[in-house]
Amino acid sequence: MAETRPTALVLHGGASVVADKSYEAELTHLREVAEKGKSLLAEGMSALDVCVEVVKDLEEAGLYVAGKGSSPNQVGRYELDAALMEGHTRKAGSVASLVGYRHPIAVAQRMMITIPHVMLVGEGAAAFAKEQGMEEITDPESYYTPAAVPDGREIAVGTVGCVALDQAGHLAAATSTGGTINKRWGRVGDSPLIGAGTWADSRIAVSCTGQGEYFIRAVAAADVAARVAYGGASLDVAVIGALGDVKRLGGDGGMIAVARDGSVVARFTSQGMKRAIVHPSGKIEVGVA
Repeated sequence: MAETRPTALVLHGGASVVADKSYEAELTHLREVAEKGKSLLAEGMSALDVCVEVVKDLEEAGLYVAGKGSSPNQVGRYELDAALMEGHTRKAGSVASLVGYRHPIAVAQRMMITIPHVMLVGEGAAAFAKEQGMEEITDPESYYTPAAVPDGREIAVGTVGCVALDQAGHLAAATSTGGTINKRWGRVGDSPLIGAGTWADSRIAVSCTGQGEYFIRAVAAADVAARVAYGGASLDVAVIGALGDVKRLGGDGGMIAVARDGSVVARFTSQGMKRAIVHPSGKIEVGVA
């Protein structure tokens, strides 16, 4: 019989936190989704599948700048991005500037399973989703309920993500976003870019949120992995270092991460980050500040 290890899960609802706004609804929802993820891991579901299920719930909620809660870009289109990665196989799937589909993360997973490519964008991503029979959005104006609140930043953002450690000791990460508020047509941030906003290997899994242009320039998620693998840093020290690099470039945001030993991290340099942590002990924590 295969060895059963402790499990862990971390999820985030984005680093787009505004002072004096109540996040009671978001925190209640994050706790509910964390409970669901905890149960799925206890049932033996893989880290990859748990991450997808969790992110689908976050996309569906309309409470975060991802999925249903996304905002239109400058030409009125809802262009969504998502990515996922499985640590022990290094398999990955990613979509960017996807228009017209309910769950970008599910499209990314179907890509990972069925075709050899890692990333599809724009019309190519939509054509693939249609071929695969993924759930379409027929009336965008009535479906989307933008959750974004402008916060004065030049790059105002929101993202959702999940990282998980399963009973087999395998890791995975998933990230989904509607992108920056009032973004230019065709803009792509870090979320769908493997190594920038999403990463998983045999040691750690990372999902990022924040001002994506800076996370891209820092290759932030992969930087955490490199600090652990080559520098011998602990997961927490590696995340602090990678976020520090993003901050030195002029950006802010946060990261969630989990390691194969069950270590969990949720850190941010922004004003806050909506998040939930399921520790290996089973204890669940939620927070914003």
